[in-house]
Amino acid sequence: GHSMPIFGLGVWQAGKGAETLNAVREALIQGYRLIDTAHIYGNEKDVGQAIRDSGISRKEIFVTTKLWNDDQGYDSALKAFDLSYEKLGLEYIDLYLIHFPVPGKRLESWKALQEIKKSGRVRSIGVSNFMTHHLEEMFEKSNVIPAINQVEFSPFLYLKDLLDLCNSRKIVLQAY
Repeated sequence: GHSMPIFGLGVWQAGKGAETLNAVREALIQGYRLIDTAHIYGNEKDVGQAIRDSGISRKEIFVTTKLWNDDQGYDSALKAFDLSYEKLGLEYIDLYLIHFPVPGKRLESWKALQEIKKSGRVRSIGVSNFMTHHLEEMFEKSNVIPAINQVEFSPFLYLKDLLDLCNSRKIVLQAY
């Protein structure tokens, strides 16, 4: 039910500190309104600082961060979110994703994300790098459907079956 900008800045390879601060600041000046980070990138604090310093209303900026593999599982996912939330220093996070479908832990992580969403500190939850069989497993075990599946997707890596499944379940397939 939330809208998301169609184009954004990912800070995957931006180093922490000035590199990320300057990249996010300039992106916001240039009109970007979606910023994508993750705990594993090590730059959540800088993303949050750049957003706070921008003077742009928080409602206008869409922020995504992600749960890393080592933090998956129910209790550890809750703790990892708390850390990301603290580092970003924002009133809420727009989208929190499970970064990769870790075997044996992804379903417990998904339960944790549902609890986090109920807390109001994140507006939407989803997954990243989930293929068709991962999503089908989720559908069998949970009646909460991810809002987004963020995957590598392009004319050179066109995952038609995954796109069709996401479309049939009203999951936004977000390409990186």
